[in-house]
Amino acid sequence: MLTVKDIHVYYGPIHAIKGVSFEVNDGEIVALIGANGAGKSTILKTVSGLLHPKTGSIEFNGEDITKVEPHRIVKKGLAHVPEGRRIFLRMTVMENLEMGAFTQKSVREEDLERIFERFPRLKERRKQIAGTLSGGEQQMLAIGRALMSHPKLLMLDEPSMGLAPILVEQIFEIIKELNDSGTTILLVEQNAGMALEIADRAYVLETGNITLSGTGAELMCSEEVRKAYLGA
Repeated sequence: MLTVKDIHVYYGPIHAIKGVSFEVNDGEIVALIGANGAGKSTILKTVSGLLHPKTGSIEFNGEDITKVEPHRIVKKGLAHVPEGRRIFLRMTVMENLEMGAFTQKSVREEDLERIFERFPRLKERRKQIAGTLSGGEQQMLAIGRALMSHPKLLMLDEPSMGLAPILVEQIFEIIKELNDSGTTILLVEQNAGMALEIADRAYVLETGNITLSGTGAELMCSEEVRKAYLGA
């Protein structure tokens, strides 16, 4: 579904991503793990068109999207839930969800019902200003807003960041459910243990390079990964 080939990404003179290649197959959960500043968020921004690589290519469903504008990428079926959630704080929950459907011809009632079925808390708070929601509710809203665009591939950047442990478990259950219902997932996550637990495959990123790859189970058993990311 997604093929990233030898991308190099710069912030001015800083070489942030150095020849990264990876792929995501239809129906998978693929995790990118690594320390802060390794380049994980930069990769997601590059895939979603917010940044452009200096060299290399990105293909989505066999189509080159390397230079395509972000809103056109969303329309093709790729949605990005950014780090820090980035919801519209002064809008209501309902208005945020409606914004998620901006690439669709109209906001369909059945789409809203589908979101409210998955996130009952959002239904209770649909008229509430989004900035007054708790961190967990804001994360649910960010995911719900992305789902309104009918994504084939959903990219999640640090969905567990800043959440209480019980909410972290809930968010990971939601990710697994979304995948089980047919959405392919590319997950960037600092909670390496939980990410590897649900991932079909994973890549380890260090200072802009992929240093390890394998199935979630293989990397969970890797001594290098255990020492660096699992506190073992």
